[in-house]
Amino acid sequence: MSTFRAIVIEKNDTSQIVGLKDFSEADLMDGDVTFRVTHSTVNYKDGLALTGKAPVVRRFPMIPGIDGAGVVEASGHPDFRVGDQVILNGWGTGETHLGSYAEKSRVKGDWLVPLPAGLTPAEAMAIGTAGYTAMLSVLALEKHGLQPSDGPVIVTGAAGGVGSVAIALLAKAGWHVIASTGRAEEADYLRSLGAAEIIDRNELSGPMRPLGKERWIAGIDAVGSHTLANVLSMTRYGGAVTACGLAQGMDLPASVAPFILRGVSLLGIDSVMCPKPRRLEAWARLATDLDREKLGEITATIHLEDVITAGQDIIAGKVRGRLVVEIQKS
Repeated sequence: MSTFRAIVIEKNDTSQIVGLKDFSEADLMDGDVTFRVTHSTVNYKDGLALTGKAPVVRRFPMIPGIDGAGVVEASGHPDFRVGDQVILNGWGTGETHLGSYAEKSRVKGDWLVPLPAGLTPAEAMAIGTAGYTAMLSVLALEKHGLQPSDGPVIVTGAAGGVGSVAIALLAKAGWHVIASTGRAEEADYLRSLGAAEIIDRNELSGPMRPLGKERWIAGIDAVGSHTLANVLSMTRYGGAVTACGLAQGMDLPASVAPFILRGVSLLGIDSVMCPKPRRLEAWARLATDLDREKLGEITATIHLEDVITAGQDIIAGKVRGRLVVEIQKS
């Protein structure tokens, strides 16, 4: 069996060790599709795995990387043939199943979706789980019956991956977007994506009141904790907020008041085990609704050897927008 380059996380008694090394194809895990990985990306969860800041990785050794795009090399799955271009998001890859920071991956074909027409593998990874999560949030708000004429929408963690794509999607759809960020220097960047207003995250990150002034009808929150609680307390009657991240924390020190006095709904967004029909819907919408020019403006490209440092940077809040990892030329 041949070997290929991969980022590998190993663990000893006291710490985890992360490095770029040769990995044997014989050690790939079970699956009915093997694909050559051409591109990946760096999400916040990848940063947690690479740095060990949270127990994302649950088996060792592990190849991290929750997202991958590439070309099928072998398939025992009826939906995929050799040469097909595919996308992988979640399903425990990079956590319990070997992930995509590698030149090769073997997974269950049911986990894959075809690369949508009109999208390149690099663009798909510029979107990645962050952008796909943003689209799932937009779909959830739409299915709740909310529309731009109902009022403003707030996006927290606005300069991050989820926030950046969410702003671009919402602004193109006609929403008045309020962007919450702790990085004042990113104001011009957020306006270029379509944000109509920018507020400092400190307005939302402190202790909350049971009910605040009604400021928005909808929200996409990638932060959690006090921020999500405050967003809920300021949501207008009948509004809804999606919860899709935990940058501030996993806790939710909230009151029931917004739910029982204003009929506000909290919509949970899971990207990891999301059923395939919803994935296909999200990716189809991303291929048509996301402004490719704006996507390019928020994206930087790195290589496999840069991933470990990028993981540290995203946890430190130094990454703006999206990072594409070019693993092999497609």
